[in-house]
Amino acid sequence: MSDIAALLQQRLQSLHPEHLQVTDDSASHAGHAGAKSGGHFDIVIVTSAFAGKNRLQRQRMVYDAVGDLMHHGIHALSMRTLTPEEI
Repeated sequence: MSDIAALLQQRLQSLHPEHLQVTDDSASHAGHAGAKSGGHFDIVIVTSAFAGKNRLQRQRMVYDAVGDLMHHGIHALSMRTLTPEEI
């Protein structure tokens, strides 16, 4: 696991996930112009903290949790944000 992926795992613990999967897809984007400014990551997070929240609110919660990583180390972040009932 890359250092950034490990930091994502660590910071997203603040949302108390029941399931969290962080995948570093950076290698498949090698040579892409934006890849120089950071990696490409995919996350799947399942937490009851998302209950009653719409998709945009959930994404904002994730962005708030990862903080400055979005400006240093991450070029692209794809996410699936689910509640336990939505699995």
